[in-house]
Amino acid sequence: MATYVMFGTYSSDALKKISSSRTAKADELIRKFGGKVVSMYALFGDKDLMFITEFPTPEHAMKASVGLTKLTGISLSTYPAVSVEEFDKLVEDI
Repeated sequence: MATYVMFGTYSSDALKKISSSRTAKADELIRKFGGKVVSMYALFGDKDLMFITEFPTPEHAMKASVGLTKLTGISLSTYPAVSVEEFDKLVEDI
């Protein structure tokens, strides 16, 4: 499975609905689309949340990202990520 980083920004409505049950529902939705949450973080700054996730395909990640926005009202940006070691191997013959 590939790694994806998801950054979230709360809307004012989404802020009002913060709860551990919503977090559990988000985790459940990610699993529904074949994914796995590796870790979740609350952030300071222009982004409020960061999820490190794994999905089998970009399409699975995209479905989960849109599904999470619909479920929570949190605007998400989702990015594929590779380890630095993987990146070094990818670019060593360029």
